[in-house]
Amino acid sequence: DLKLQFLYFIASDQLPSNMSDKPVQKVQTYGKKKHAIAVVTCQAGKGMIRVNGVPLMNIKPEGLRLKLQEPVLLAGKDKFRKVDMRLRVRGGGHTSQIFAIRQAMAKAIVSYHQKFVDEPTKQSIKDSYLAYDRCLLIADPRRAEAKKFGGSGARSRYAKSYR
Repeated sequence: DLKLQFLYFIASDQLPSNMSDKPVQKVQTYGKKKHAIAVVTCQAGKGMIRVNGVPLMNIKPEGLRLKLQEPVLLAGKDKFRKVDMRLRVRGGGHTSQIFAIRQAMAKAIVSYHQKFVDEPTKQSIKDSYLAYDRCLLIADPRRAEAKKFGGSGARSRYAKSYR
């Protein structure tokens, strides 16, 4: 059945009805913080932002919810009204995931405006992000140092006894 459909499309030289001739305006970016990685798909839409299928306003913990809204508030809500964002985040802890999400959102809106809107708008958004917090666009390279023998952590040593 699938082979017949494929041969029919080749023979008729037409696209199937579910494939439109208009390309979808879509960008995919990512954000990182420690071990947390957030991948965002940003495309033209109605302003929906979902993280692992959950709306942005329902993300836990509540104390860090304002951190998630920073990219939206800095760029302006009008920039986010015309795009839909679907984020997938995994790894790390709660705080690291929040910071990875906000970085992914900021990078996505900048690259979307660069690709599909215009350069001056993209530059104004990018400048406002960099003036507020550099970590919105540039990943933090710091990582936890590995534990070594002879102590309880990476640098601390067990107490030395002389008797």
